[in-house]
Amino acid sequence: MRIELATEPGDPARPNEDYAAVMLPAGGQGGSLILLDGVTPPAGDDGCLHSVPWFTARLGGALGELSVSRRDMTLSEILAAAIARTADAHGQTCDLSHPRTPQATVVLVRWDDDRVEHLVLSDSALLVEGPDGQVTPVLDERLAELPPRIREMRDGVRALPRGSAEREVAGRAYGAAVEALRNADDGFFTAAADPSAAARAVTGTWPRAEVTAVAALTDGVGRWVETFRAGDWAECFALLRKDGPQRLVDRVRELERADPEGSAFPRGKRHDDAAVVYAEL
Repeated sequence: MRIELATEPGDPARPNEDYAAVMLPAGGQGGSLILLDGVTPPAGDDGCLHSVPWFTARLGGALGELSVSRRDMTLSEILAAAIARTADAHGQTCDLSHPRTPQATVVLVRWDDDRVEHLVLSDSALLVEGPDGQVTPVLDERLAELPPRIREMRDGVRALPRGSAEREVAGRAYGAAVEALRNADDGFFTAAADPSAAARAVTGTWPRAEVTAVAALTDGVGRWVETFRAGDWAECFALLRKDGPQRLVDRVRELERADPEGSAFPRGKRHDDAAVVYAEL
């Protein structure tokens, strides 16, 4: 079995809010893969005493333990239990009802000799390769399919000069509009403090014989495909297989540095936290 992962912060002066792990139980009964992308809150009160990395470490640890010890639970049930466990860890000290309470996107994969199960919540990506080499992306596209007015606000922000007062004002308005759609029926969902969000995830099961490898990418790495259009998901997977996760992260950084102001390839951040896990099963 080949397993490789790479992660690095978008800004060396800030903690990395991504989380990546692979669990291989001592009993030899398959394994699991966990990838989280912590949501960076805007400046100001978020109702919580804890950082986003604290949250992703707690949630990721719970997902890892439950995914290998509770094979009687579905992945949605595991995510719901992990969210509840994490909420219990700071519910007495923090306002978990605050819309900016720490939260994250989720990719969770679990496999054994018979099947490969997957769960994707929000905009991190899962790539699944079959024996014929075909790569199937598993995506939760609700964040990419926000109402036209929200997309217009986003494009308007990205068209303004970085560091300008106009961009700051427009960015705050856009952020508030997106925030109102987070974990809302007509919007998109993340793992925060409400276990019911787990039921909104994209889930499925593959026969074990139909999966040869999987890869999970936070959107800071997925921008190789989605922002820079350097290739499609199959080409991204081929790069991972050939050169490994760190080379893909490095390639994203090269593309970002070549367009530092986002004029050719508009994006919310010049650099984003990046994490990718590649596993041949």
